[in-house]
Amino acid sequence: MTPHVTVGMDESPESLAAALWAAEEASLLDVPLHLIHVEEWPVTAEVPVLSAESLVERYETLLRATADRVRDDRPGLDVTTEMARGRAPAELTAAANEAEVTVLGSRGLGGVVGFLIGSVSLAVVGRARRPVVLVRSGSASSGAGSGDAGSGSGSGSGSGIVLGVDIEQPCDPLLAFAFGEAARRDEELRIVHSWSPSPAYGYTAILDPGVGSGLGRKATEGLAEMVRPWRSKFPAVRVTEQAVAGPAAAALVDASRSAGLLVVGRRSRRSPVGPHLGHVAHAAIHHSPAPVAVVPFE
Repeated sequence: MTPHVTVGMDESPESLAAALWAAEEASLLDVPLHLIHVEEWPVTAEVPVLSAESLVERYETLLRATADRVRDDRPGLDVTTEMARGRAPAELTAAANEAEVTVLGSRGLGGVVGFLIGSVSLAVVGRARRPVVLVRSGSASSGAGSGDAGSGSGSGSGSGIVLGVDIEQPCDPLLAFAFGEAARRDEELRIVHSWSPSPAYGYTAILDPGVGSGLGRKATEGLAEMVRPWRSKFPAVRVTEQAVAGPAAAALVDASRSAGLLVVGRRSRRSPVGPHLGHVAHAAIHHSPAPVAVVPFE
């Protein structure tokens, strides 16, 4: 299938912000943009046939209007639309698995509008085999740079890309995505690793305060070792590295307040109870004011 960027559409402001963000992403990747709305099917008996038909017309109009808006903002961008039928989580996940990147609108903590309600967006993020970006209305309507959030030519007040990594586990897809975004957008990449001493260090730290600084130095060296080959692959990318003591979720959410994009990872492991998102990804999705890219990796 031809590489493309996909956007899940509804009538919310967050959905339009997602479409504008995705339009810039598609332009940077030089691939088509695909707008999709999922019509929940089958329609329940309580919904009259005429009402169902009018809803279809309404969303077809929405897709056309959004496509026209994007084409006006980005002449030359190939934009396609699709009305899909089925269950939103399954249809959007299937669409995400065929895309380079999928973008969904999100309100973060407090819920999401339309078919992108919490359980749906979390299901897509938790199951998709490709990166999924969640965008809020007003935080960033297109990309990681700065500009007018409503114009499609810039984003919110944040700038640069923040990447959260764990030096204890390989995460090449995560690093590749973040470095690629930084290179295409000509943005600084800030890489954050959070560490905490294990409970076993409790009494030792009291007796020898230098233990903490030694652990911090080890974390800093480990982070530099992880990033070094990627600096060589992307020599033009401006990179800063930071190993911080404390919970990873809090450190990344705090860093995201000044960022244009926050990138976090998700382990591609199956859980007996369904899609699995770690607590760091959960915190980022619910609390980051910047768009959040969730990238699956082994």
